Parts: sequence; structure tokens; C-alpha cells
Amino acid sequence: METRTSGLAPGLYIVAGPIGNLGDLTPRGAEVLRLADVVAVEDTRVSARLLRHAGSDRPMVPYHDHSADHVRIRLIERMASESVALLSDAGTPLISDPGYKLVRDARAAGRAITTLPGPSAAIAALTLSGLPTDRFLFMGFLPSKAKARGDALDEVAALRATLVFYESGPRLSESLSAMAAHLGDRDAAVSREISKTFEETATGTLSELSARYADAPPKGEIVVTVGPPGEAPPASAEDADAALREALTRLSVSKAAGEVAKKLGLDRRTLYDRATELKG
Repeated sequence: METRTSGLAPGLYIVAGPIGNLGDLTPRGAEVLRLADVVAVEDTRVSARLLRHAGSDRPMVPYHDHSADHVRIRLIERMASESVALLSDAGTPLISDPGYKLVRDARAAGRAITTLPGPSAAIAALTLSGLPTDRFLFMGFLPSKAKARGDALDEVAALRATLVFYESGPRLSESLSAMAAHLGDRDAAVSREISKTFEETATGTLSELSARYADAPPKGEIVVTVGPPGEAPPASAEDADAALREALTRLSVSKAAGEVAKKLGLDRRTLYDRATELKG
């Protein structure tokens, strides 16, 4: 077995790389790339440039989630006595990038796992969007087929959170139009080429942004952020009566009032009085 000389403890090191500007690689990430026994990369041609920037001459091994099982098994075997750095083409590994299976199996094998935080296009786009950031859901890439894409959007339409999607230029306008149809014409932002020379963030409603890019698909890496749904209009008296009548077929006056109050956000005492009238 080869003698380890890197100075890093054996195990897996998840290194977040830049999403554009090479200067965004953290000093700690650069150090691991210089010291690791081997660097598992998504594409050796892409990662070679970053390793040169970091001053690293460490050997690279191609790895992605569709690699043959023996590639992953061999890397996990090496982690017992060597340091293995994991690097994707851009940003944080595992976030719409390879690495999940490697981390899963390394943990199952009892290997030490260290993450070195850094850039993520999804997080960077959130900070640029001007949309709420207290709750968000990362959706990755939507399915390419219309039916599957619509089903994915319907599943999260009621979620009170900002939604984050990755997208490509040729699909952008169509995807924005589908979002408007399934989510409602919400406020949104399209961020592209984050941290690069031609960085741009365009804001507007989903339909406005779809029209903007219909005849001019943008180039580069794209993130779409979509604001949460607006506040639902307050329930009307008719809505309350309908809900109470249905609840009274199953529940006592008190419990029916409590259930409808919780469901519609209305005053329980007022609903109790109205339920008593309806019951009578």
C-alpha cells in the first residue's frame, strides 16, 4: 500500500469550489486541494484549472454519481489510509452535483468526513433576488417533460417559501411560463453568470420574465428564484357557513367551531355562536 504523505488525516474532504470567480475558493479549500492524496472530480478538464490556481499538483480521479460502483468502492477503500478530496465542476458538491452516493457509502463504512463550506449558486442567487430568505426550498432542475414539470410545480405551489431552481438558457422561457401557470404569476428573479464578468439579475413577475427571454435565451449558468404565494384573501361569511355546516355533520357545535376557526383563521367564539344558530 502506498505510504500517505499528505499531512491530512485520512478520510473524505468535501471541497466547495468557485461558481465563477476563482478568487472565491477559500484558503482552507485551496490547502486541502494541495495536500490531499487524491482529488475526485466531476470533470478533469474543468478541475485542472482550479487545481492550478490553488497551486495543487495532486492526482485527479474522475468521479460522478453514475460512475461504476468499483470506482466509488475503491475511493472509500483509499479513505481508510489516505485523504480524498471531492470537487465538483462548480460550487458545493452534492447540490445538484455528484457526491451523494460517495458520502452515503463513506459514512456507512465509518470513514471520517469533513466539509469545507464555500460558494453555492442557489444561496448566492437568493441573496441577489430581493425575495424573502427566511424560508426557501431548493428544487434543482425541473423535469424536461411538460407533465412531470407541472406535477413537480403543483406539489410545491402552496408552500409558503421562496423556491429556487436551476435552469438552462434554451429552456428558461418555457420553464418560467410553466411556473406562472402552476404557481401563479409571482415575483421572481433570474440570476445568471454569478460572480463572473457578465453577472446579471433580472427581476419581475414570472410572465414578464418569460416574455423577456422568449426570443433571447440567455447564456451561462442560471438560477431562478420565485417568491412565496401571496396572502390568501380572508374567508367570507359564506365560506364560514359552508365549512360549519359540513363540520356539524361530524362534530359537536364546540368542536366544529374549533376546527373551522383553525382552518379559516377566524374567531372561534364568533363561529361558536354561528354554529349554534345553524344547528338550531
